[in-house]
Amino acid sequence: MRLPPEVSRILSQLTAAGYSAYAVGGCVRDTLLGRVPHDWDICTSALPEQLQAVFAADRTVTAGLKHGTLTVIRDHIPYEITTYRIDGDYTDHRHPDSVSFVDRIDLDLSRRDFTVNAMACSPDGAVLDLFCGQQDLDKHLIRCVGEPAARFEEDALRVLRALRFASVFDFELEEKTAAAVRAMYPTLSHVAAERIREELVKLLCGPGAGRILRAYPEVITHLLPELAPAVGFDQKNPHHLYTVWEHTVRALEGVPPDPALRLTMLLHDSGKPYTQTTDEKGICHYKGHQQVSAQIAARALDSLRCDKALRDKVVCLVEAHDILLSTDRRLLLRRLNRFGEENLRLLFLIHKADRIATGTRHPGHAEEHCLELQAALDALLAEKPCFTLKDLAVNGRDLTSLGLRGKAVGTALSALLDEVMEGTLPNEREALLEKAKKEYL
Repeated sequence: MRLPPEVSRILSQLTAAGYSAYAVGGCVRDTLLGRVPHDWDICTSALPEQLQAVFAADRTVTAGLKHGTLTVIRDHIPYEITTYRIDGDYTDHRHPDSVSFVDRIDLDLSRRDFTVNAMACSPDGAVLDLFCGQQDLDKHLIRCVGEPAARFEEDALRVLRALRFASVFDFELEEKTAAAVRAMYPTLSHVAAERIREELVKLLCGPGAGRILRAYPEVITHLLPELAPAVGFDQKNPHHLYTVWEHTVRALEGVPPDPALRLTMLLHDSGKPYTQTTDEKGICHYKGHQQVSAQIAARALDSLRCDKALRDKVVCLVEAHDILLSTDRRLLLRRLNRFGEENLRLLFLIHKADRIATGTRHPGHAEEHCLELQAALDALLAEKPCFTLKDLAVNGRDLTSLGLRGKAVGTALSALLDEVMEGTLPNEREALLEKAKKEYL
C-alpha cells in the first residue's frame, strides 16, 4: 500500500527515534477501497511525553494528549498521532472509564469496532490485518472485531455506525453483527442527539440507504418514533402500490444524496397514518397530511438537534412536497416568490421522486415533467423577472414620500408585487407610483 509522502515522513521520524508506528483505521480502509482518505491517523508505541519530544520542532495541538493523542500540523494538514492503548470499562455505553497505554499494536487493534477499521499500515507499506478486514472488504461485509454484543455494549453508537458504514460502502452486515444490531439498538438511547444526527445523515446519503432502511426499520423508528406507524401501513388508495414506509424508502432513493433532500423524503409522508380517512368505497384519503408531516418533521429534527437552517429548509420542503407545479409563467413566479430558486429546484426533484415512488406513475413521464419544469424556470430566470420586493422598481421610501405610513407601506408593496407577477402591472417606477396613489393613498 502506498502512503502519502508526509505520512511516510512522520512514520519514519517515529521509527528513527526507536518507536513502532503505523497508519491505522479508516485511512487504510479507504486506500484499499481505492478511495481518497479524508485524513490520516497514526498510532505508535511512543508515550505522550515521548511524542512531544519527537515532534518538538513542529506546530502541534495537545488538547487530546491526556488520551494519548498529539496532533501534528504540517502544511496546514493535521495528523493525529496516538499512543497504542486499551480501554477500560464503558459504564455509560459511550466512553471508556479509563485508557491504558500499551506498547503492542495488536492490543490496540483488538479494541476497534469493525474489522475493516482495524487494519494498520507499516512504514514500508505492508498491511497488518489481524482480523481479516481485507477479506471482509472483498466480501463487502461489515463485521465487528470479536464479539458483536461486547463491541456494542461498550459503545452504543457503534450500532448506528454499523448501519452507516453498510450504507456508505453499500455493504451487508455479517450475520452475527446484524443480529446484535437488532438486539441492541435500544442502547442508542444512551447516545447524544448530535452524534445520532451525524451518523443518521451519513447513512441516509449513502448508496445503500434504501436497503438499510428496508432491512432495519426498527432502528430508524427507535431514533425517530414518529415514523413507526408508517412501517407496514397500507395506504388503501389506487394511486399508491406500496405501504407508506416502502413508498418513503423509494422516494428517498429517488433524490440525490443531499442531506436536506434525503431528510425531506424520509419525513414527507410521516403524517399519513395520522390523517387517514376512508370514503364510502373503502378508498383511503390523507387530507392535510402535508401540514401534519411538516409538524412531525419539525419535532423530529429538533430531537436530532439539527441546525436551524437545515431544519427550516426540510420543514418547508415537507409541507410543500406535493404543491401544484407547472410551467405556467405566473405560477412559477409565485413559487419563486414563496420558495426562492434553490428550494423550488429541489421541489422539482421531490415531485419527480414522490410520483415515481407511488408505483403507479410512469418514470419516464415524471422525468420528462421535471425537465420541462427546469427548462421553464431557466427561461423565466433568463428574463430577470420581478418576483421579490427587492426586484420592484419602487421601495418603502418611495411610498412613504407619497404619504403612506406604517403597515400601509408593506401592504401596498405586496399588492404591487402581486400585480406585477400577475402581469397586470408593469414593473416601472411611474406606473407603480401612480397605482399606489390611486389605490392605497
